[in-house]
Amino acid sequence: MKKLTSALLASVIASTPLWADPVDDTLILNEEITMVTRTAAPAHMADVVDEVMSGWLFRGTETRAMQADDFDNPGMIFVEQAEEAWNTAEGSEGKSCSSCHNDPASMAGVRPVYPKFNEKAGEVRTLEMQVNDCRENQMGAEPWKYSGGDMVNMTALLASVSRGMPVNVAIDGPAQSTWEAGKELYYTRTGQLELACASCHEANYGMMIRADHLSQGQINGFPTYRLKNTKLNSAHSRFKGCIRDTRAETFKEGSPEFIALELYVASRGNGLSVEGPSIRN
Repeated sequence: MKKLTSALLASVIASTPLWADPVDDTLILNEEITMVTRTAAPAHMADVVDEVMSGWLFRGTETRAMQADDFDNPGMIFVEQAEEAWNTAEGSEGKSCSSCHNDPASMAGVRPVYPKFNEKAGEVRTLEMQVNDCRENQMGAEPWKYSGGDMVNMTALLASVSRGMPVNVAIDGPAQSTWEAGKELYYTRTGQLELACASCHEANYGMMIRADHLSQGQINGFPTYRLKNTKLNSAHSRFKGCIRDTRAETFKEGSPEFIALELYVASRGNGLSVEGPSIRN
């Protein structure tokens, strides 16, 4: 049994710790696509865990069933809204996303490799950064707010056409320094509770904390529709929420710190299927 890494973490867990192992279940999307929700850990994780698991395995029966069928998945409503935006011309160039990329299906395979190093820009970019680059430099349109409704809808659309494909973000070469920075953040304790990402999602996944079930914190399902706030949520908004819960000063969505953290956390899930938009508590 895993041992708690912090007495402070114990203080927010019920006095009698409850363990709830991930379910033994298979996610088959729309009765057509078998999703990889658990697989051998990538090489850079081998000394930490043997297996990586999607957050889907840590959810209840009803929640898992909702994600398995697009008709029941409320996140797909926002995907449909993004499809309208995809075909809407904006900006000084009078272009839409479809002007260059045709059907959204042409973007299959994009979500699995982001964040990624952009050679021309000389930086690691998230999918949100790339969307805004297209809006500003190809369409002549205003950039969207990083985790605003339009942006999270669009990234959900881009994720949806890659569902079932394995996450495969590169962490070597020019991306390595950003990855290392993200790794440092993942293991750094912060806030009044002195907790790191690893305190919950590595050392104590499988434990019930308050009324929720701690997962490995994988982000292969983002954007995710949270039943708690009934909307799509970006990975960076979730990062903010986690840091807030440690009672620490947080970073901004789209900040260099969160870009690095996203790259590192995404790499922890290499091999899992893209699920977005997923459903979580």
